Amino acid sequence: MDGMALGKDYATQECSIARALEVVGERWTLLVVRDALYGVRRYNDFLVHLGIPRAVLSARLRTLTEEGILEKRRYQEAPPRDEYVVTDRGAALWPVLRALGQWGRDHVDASRLRIFRHADCGGTVESYGMCDACGTLVPVSDVVMVPGPELDSAPADPVSRALLRPKRLLEPLETDPGQHVD
Repeated sequence: MDGMALGKDYATQECSIARALEVVGERWTLLVVRDALYGVRRYNDFLVHLGIPRAVLSARLRTLTEEGILEKRRYQEAPPRDEYVVTDRGAALWPVLRALGQWGRDHVDASRLRIFRHADCGGTVESYGMCDACGTLVPVSDVVMVPGPELDSAPADPVSRALLRPKRLLEPLETDPGQHVD
């Protein structure tokens, strides 16, 4: 190496993108947020759906909680178990993820894995968040996700199977309760 190691932060950058990357720029972070927006709330569900190492998932959930993007809530006392719920600050990342997904379809892989519809009228939510049927700018809470034509129709993990059913974003994802091991 030439001694020019990549720094650990963007402290010298005078840029709002760099500041945002301080919070959500680590590998796996946006995928954890994506899953949380899809309704994944429990540690084991993140773990099996993402295939992420436990230590990395724990670190990302801790950071996202500390940054106010997710809120940790107790759902069971004995044994104690928590879930992670998207906050308003986290929901504000929806346009970023929607745009990144559109960029991926346009420039990396054109597969239509998921389709986002407006809950009120059924129109398709376009890349800038507008409903193609009624012209409304659709908030994340009014988006229904449905499987696209290229999505695997027989996935191995319970989260992917649950995501085969149309569901409103932010609402808790229901998987087999016997699968939860925190």
